[in-house]
Amino acid sequence: MLDTQIAIVGAGAAGLSLAYHLVNGASVGRTPSVVLVDAPAGPLKPAERTWCFWEEPGGEFDTALSAAWDTLRVRAPDGTAVAASPAPLRYKMLRSTAFEALVGERLSGEPNVVRLEGVVSAIRELGRGAEIRLRPPDGRPCALRARWVFDSRPLRVLPPGRTTLLQHFRGWFITTDRPAFDPRVADLMDFRTPQPAHGLSFVYALPTSPSRTLVEYTEFSRRVLDDRGYDDALRHYLRHELALERYEITRVEHGVIPMTDARFPRRTSPSVFRIGTAGGATRPSTGYTFAAVQRQTRAIAAACHQGRTPRPPAAHSPWSRTMDAVLLRALHTGRVSGAEFFTGLFRQVPMERLLRFLDGRTSTREDLFIGLRTPVRPMLRTALELPLLPKYRTRLAHAPGTTGRPADRKET
Repeated sequence: MLDTQIAIVGAGAAGLSLAYHLVNGASVGRTPSVVLVDAPAGPLKPAERTWCFWEEPGGEFDTALSAAWDTLRVRAPDGTAVAASPAPLRYKMLRSTAFEALVGERLSGEPNVVRLEGVVSAIRELGRGAEIRLRPPDGRPCALRARWVFDSRPLRVLPPGRTTLLQHFRGWFITTDRPAFDPRVADLMDFRTPQPAHGLSFVYALPTSPSRTLVEYTEFSRRVLDDRGYDDALRHYLRHELALERYEITRVEHGVIPMTDARFPRRTSPSVFRIGTAGGATRPSTGYTFAAVQRQTRAIAAACHQGRTPRPPAAHSPWSRTMDAVLLRALHTGRVSGAEFFTGLFRQVPMERLLRFLDGRTSTREDLFIGLRTPVRPMLRTALELPLLPKYRTRLAHAPGTTGRPADRKET
């Protein structure tokens, strides 16, 4: 049996981030021994994916970015646009392969960090520690004992919540034979798409050059589409809104993110914690996760270095979760048009302030200012209704996350 102080189950965004911060912050405290358990190649290992977030220039992962933008644009259903700079923030795009390479290089020279591959079959509390049972690729079961275990594996069944929508999407990385995009501007939300009765849909486009972009069709709704539904929506958008007839699809990614007002337990036993999406890091109203994962894992690493119990902090404040619960319910019932709601906010609220609001980093006064620029009557009715609603569990057809695959085909 292998013994360690810290075991991290899963080497996605949350697992890799925690390992990185445990090593990178070691100069301010004690360096723990760490075992990072990654899933072997196969269905349990996430495919390449894209993370987007906003922060000031000079972030610790800037060298791995695919692109960054100083201007963001939102388009209303009628095509009118709101474009502004979120300065001092920048909107950043990070591919998982680049992030994995950056973290892997940082961990490679650390003698107290061990990386394993294996399928975890069980985690059980032992008293002042926990045991992980896993099967490595060679097929011989083994055990790992750790003082603290951080489990980032996605949940198949969500905790009880009043409202659950799915953010589901498909993105095409496309290349054109002529300049077609402005790489200085990222389209954050383009609502020139058919809107579902309950929820919303939009396209976002992140150009990395005048002839290359990621264009992604996204819905917040109760059910996912089939492949043809996403592809038809993307083709229609490219042809009718961007006037593109010829392009090459170089890669495809798709995924499903649960958006729920459920509360995610971050401690499952005295020595075992959940982190990342499984630990409530995903913002229920937007689906953004990466920035919250960094806050959560930095705090865990600091506690470990200082010899404190490393319980993951809540990624979002109770006030933020309450506002998200109201918005999710209003979208779920159809009382609020998602396209009009978000377009109105971007028209009336300065871009930088609105991004801080979406990140849960605004003051109460700023929150009230923003709240008064939403449809007050349906939002208030929804807020009064929430405490009376029952909670229920949601079983996901597929584990949440993003998957991707290479593609080699042309649209004409």
